[in-house]
Amino acid sequence: MADTVVYVYAVTEAAIAETLDAAAIVGIGGAPVRRVVSGGLAAVVSPVDATRFSEEALRRSLEDLQWLEDIARAHHAVVAAVARSGPVAPVRLATVYLDEANVRALLDDRAAGFAAALDRIRGRTEWGVKAFAARAEGGAEPPAADAARPGTSYLMRRRAERDRAARGHQDAVDAAEAVHREISTVAVASRRYPPQDPRLSGHREEMVLNAAYLVDQVGADALRRLVEDDRAAQSLRMELTGPWAPYSFATLDEP
Repeated sequence: MADTVVYVYAVTEAAIAETLDAAAIVGIGGAPVRRVVSGGLAAVVSPVDATRFSEEALRRSLEDLQWLEDIARAHHAVVAAVARSGPVAPVRLATVYLDEANVRALLDDRAAGFAAALDRIRGRTEWGVKAFAARAEGGAEPPAADAARPGTSYLMRRRAERDRAARGHQDAVDAAEAVHREISTVAVASRRYPPQDPRLSGHREEMVLNAAYLVDQVGADALRRLVEDDRAAQSLRMELTGPWAPYSFATLDEP
């Protein structure tokens, strides 16, 4: 068995790959990045340890959050470097092949799909928008306490608090839907993802929108304006990230 296997970061056009200073791009573990070319396409790859990236080792490693973070950072750094030169289709994290011949076979077998993906994202970037339900301030006064019936008063106050929280949540959901519809009018495509748990998002507020948008430069300017305008909404707190390489839109299963 070979000491190394081939880790694939992304696919781009051969002409774009030719312009890259591959020696200046560092891959996983500090390994040098190189190009594997077939026809009009090129895969950006680097060697990785065969034992560490074996199927069995990967199953164990994918449960190691620190390992995942390190690999994801290195993967993204390579993709971002390629994206500065032109359209790039990022490959799924931890994609490895036994040798470069198998990588060329991938490029040949899926040439049409890669070409379509690269055309779809050409001149466009991905932006992420997250919306969180803003914590309600004040609100309607609870029913007046009845000194003669403290138990009933307590239940009435609790019911009023629950009703107020439910109304606030629904207002936030409705506002997030409106924001998504507005942004979708200036985006080429959009992807919605499940809301993140607060332990992952880093925010105490409930996430009510988690979406990615594919936009050109004009669309990016409009998207930023829409998000900034909607930050004034009382029911939402918005978070905008980007621009990113279009991870969400460079997949081969797009129509």
